[in-house]
Amino acid sequence: MKFKKDRFTSQRDTGALQKWVPKTALGKKVQTGEIKTYEELLATQRPILEPEIIDTLLPDLADEVLEIRSTQRMTAYGRKQQMRAVVLVGNRKGVIAVGIGKGTEVRDAIAEGVKNAKKNLVTVPFGSGSWEDLSGFANSLPRMVSGKSGSTQISIRPAPRGVGIVAGKVAKKVLEMAGLKDAWTFTKGRTRNVLNVAQACIVALDTLNHLKTGTGVKA
Repeated sequence: MKFKKDRFTSQRDTGALQKWVPKTALGKKVQTGEIKTYEELLATQRPILEPEIIDTLLPDLADEVLEIRSTQRMTAYGRKQQMRAVVLVGNRKGVIAVGIGKGTEVRDAIAEGVKNAKKNLVTVPFGSGSWEDLSGFANSLPRMVSGKSGSTQISIRPAPRGVGIVAGKVAKKVLEMAGLKDAWTFTKGRTRNVLNVAQACIVALDTLNHLKTGTGVKA
């Protein structure tokens, strides 16, 4: 099912954010100002259960709908139809996530997808894609990474400045939303599955947060 490019781009509800009543200890700390930045939030190492936390600390997040599909399942009362949305969320500065949402209406499914993505954000450390580039310009990744989701596998390799993002449509959107400028990608498996490709990219990027040094300490 195809739609116009920006037709279902969700808008931030500032009124709802002002009426937000936190239900978790982490949310209360964010609302009272005890936690003021996203870096401080990550340092707590606590799960993010309220999307309003991200709305407060990362107001520059944008979202893009990757796919809308109709799903059906049988119930005791007959066939039930819902819409499923795959939504990409990021700020083009090293924060990225993909979310899935379902609802009876398209807008409801997209809103749920955005909320789901905000609870599972991934931070991407940048690096230079060339050993010869000593300018400190972080245009790519520090090393090659790989990720898998379902039958889809993807490898993302650093590229020198000016190469651009050499990838398929979905993978390119994910890497651009993460903030990468140059990268090579190689995919295997069923690459026509939008959700699997997007999730494989996220898994690959997230491996950079779990690197270990020679001393056995995470980098």
